[in-house]
Amino acid sequence: MINPQYKQMLQHKSIIRELSEYATARASEIGSENVFDFSLGNPSVPCTQHFTDTMIELLHTAEPVALHGYSPSLGIESVRRAVADSLHSRFGVNYESKHIFMTTGAAGAVAHAVRCVTQPGDEVLTFAPFFPEYTPYVNQTGAILKVVPPRTEDFQINFEAFEQMLTDKVAAVLINTPNNPSGVVYSTQTLTALADLLRKKQVEYGHDIFLISDEPYREIVFASVDAPYVASFYDNTLTCYSFSKSLSLPGERIGYVAVNPRATDADLIAVMCGQISRGIGHNCPPSIIQLAVSRVINETSDLSVYETNMNLIYDKLTELGFTVVKPGGTFYIFPKALEEDAGAFCRKALAYDLVLVPADNFGCPGYFRMAYCIDTEKVKRSLPVLERFVREQYGV
Repeated sequence: MINPQYKQMLQHKSIIRELSEYATARASEIGSENVFDFSLGNPSVPCTQHFTDTMIELLHTAEPVALHGYSPSLGIESVRRAVADSLHSRFGVNYESKHIFMTTGAAGAVAHAVRCVTQPGDEVLTFAPFFPEYTPYVNQTGAILKVVPPRTEDFQINFEAFEQMLTDKVAAVLINTPNNPSGVVYSTQTLTALADLLRKKQVEYGHDIFLISDEPYREIVFASVDAPYVASFYDNTLTCYSFSKSLSLPGERIGYVAVNPRATDADLIAVMCGQISRGIGHNCPPSIIQLAVSRVINETSDLSVYETNMNLIYDKLTELGFTVVKPGGTFYIFPKALEEDAGAFCRKALAYDLVLVPADNFGCPGYFRMAYCIDTEKVKRSLPVLERFVREQYGV
């Protein structure tokens, strides 16, 4: 008999993936240049030439068996050391290689982090709007994800609702800044208040509350935006990172968990991650990708196009009367739909070959997400189409 849990999940597939597949099928009919696909957060800029050259050099010069063999369970030691040194020099947190665990992207990092600091039945809180895949990431560990309602005026943390939900059952809090889907970056004020409250509740409840900080968009932050490093605020922080966006390497599936050296049992958590891998199969990311990334650890692709695209779309949305918080980073924007049912709004947009993602699964009914990681030329061509859609369907 097949597993009924996963069979049931087939009835609730990712709306993002479904819309992306629709866009691909539609593009085969009318040409990709005529489909304005804002569904999938797939980076649109190339990786750095230095990364490509490094891969070529490794293939030509490294010993093949070592280059293509299994890495150690926790990751290659020189790579872990490079990650720790980079974080220390950039953010002033005294990481050592023993605090780093290499993973298959941020998804693998979150999968390990949640299992490290929760037991079945524990609660994990996250904040709407949130990435929908957090639900299976958390619930399939046996922990229970609960979602704090949003503060829609700015999408910073709704502390009144958060404190009510922060009971002694909560073992961890999962945040994502810069945020998918809103593009909002949690400010110094927000993170200070969050850390103060968590420290207070740890004392009150007599147990650790870990902060799991999901940071794949850390490097995509726009001009003059306050974007502090989360682990600097709170000792019990596990930082989950991916090079997918910073270096435009989503297909390479490489990231890490960084354990704050001041966290409870900090010297054990990376080792525990190695044991967790035995059960979930997220172990031993490709050796060649680990080595290549370690040599370009402080570089990024040219990410400036995302701010250009954001400003173009934000200006048009506000001109058309949408309610929208201006993103501080990422390549997402999160407007309120022009009718209560965002699903209906997005279905109407499909008739104009505008592929938009309704946000019910993000914990924010009535909103929709646009992933503007596409060519700027295509963004510009999409704006008159968006305007025509709004005018014809909503009389704006």
